[in-house]
Amino acid sequence: MESKLNYINFSYQTHSQKEYHISLSYQLFGKDLFSAPIILVNHALTGNSEVSGEKGWWKKLIGENQVIDTEKYTVLCFNIPGNGYDGFLIEDYEDFTPADIANIFLKGLEILNIKSLHGIVGGSLGGGIGWEMLVKQPNLAEIFIPIACDFKTHDWLHAQCLVQKFLLNQNDEPLQKARIHAMLCYRTPESLNDRFQTQFNAEKQKLESEDWLIYHGKALNDRFSLKSYQLMNHLLTNINADKNELKNIKAEIHLVAVDTDLFFPPSEIRMCFKTLKEEKEKVFYHAIKSIHGHDAFLMEYEQLNNIIKSILKI
Repeated sequence: MESKLNYINFSYQTHSQKEYHISLSYQLFGKDLFSAPIILVNHALTGNSEVSGEKGWWKKLIGENQVIDTEKYTVLCFNIPGNGYDGFLIEDYEDFTPADIANIFLKGLEILNIKSLHGIVGGSLGGGIGWEMLVKQPNLAEIFIPIACDFKTHDWLHAQCLVQKFLLNQNDEPLQKARIHAMLCYRTPESLNDRFQTQFNAEKQKLESEDWLIYHGKALNDRFSLKSYQLMNHLLTNINADKNELKNIKAEIHLVAVDTDLFFPPSEIRMCFKTLKEEKEKVFYHAIKSIHGHDAFLMEYEQLNNIIKSILKI
């Protein structure tokens, strides 16, 4: 399945009162628009709109005969402006917050004449943007599935993003070093120890785990830009949906946590669930069990598929 990039152009004033010409790019997968229920997928930090098809980063979840079946649904995914996938970069990335990205996505839906969604699915940063969207438009979706994320950036995540910012703002291989640090937040000690067993690569004269981390740093540097990474890290630092407005969201909410997540700890997501459960009926908590931490939402597909299958009732 292939889907071309489409563009929506409009002017936007950020919360910081800066004027931008936004060229919002997006891709559609599956059924023609307005011929089937629409599911909006919000991509994660280094993701993009290509969620399905041969190169789709979530193709084990979205596609023909997958759990989010493109034979039954229209799947829409916007690129976060500045992620670089469409060639657009933002120089002054601190002009934008996740609330701005939520407004931009909502404007995109308005221009496409999409008044309601069957569902919003978002992983990590994408889920945080989903929270912001639904606080602004509580009636937008029937189902909301935030995966490995929360409605705000808590202190622990903010601290990790601060380290990322320090690394990204220095001159010596900033993106590679930031990615290496990030990988240690996306995974767990058990995950790395179990995988590498302190094996030493005699040819490269380094631990296999070190070689793996360096590989990931270089791989991201080859496909991602420093400006994009700085923007995404800044957005992750500033998720801040209004807690008092969460109860007004009309969607059936399914919070999905990873039991070993070091980035968005399950304790915080359970706390959100407990708070919402006191005020809303259709709120549910699901847990992915894995040694792999935050990245389990991109690895433990059998569990994630089973969870989403039960939510979509297919």
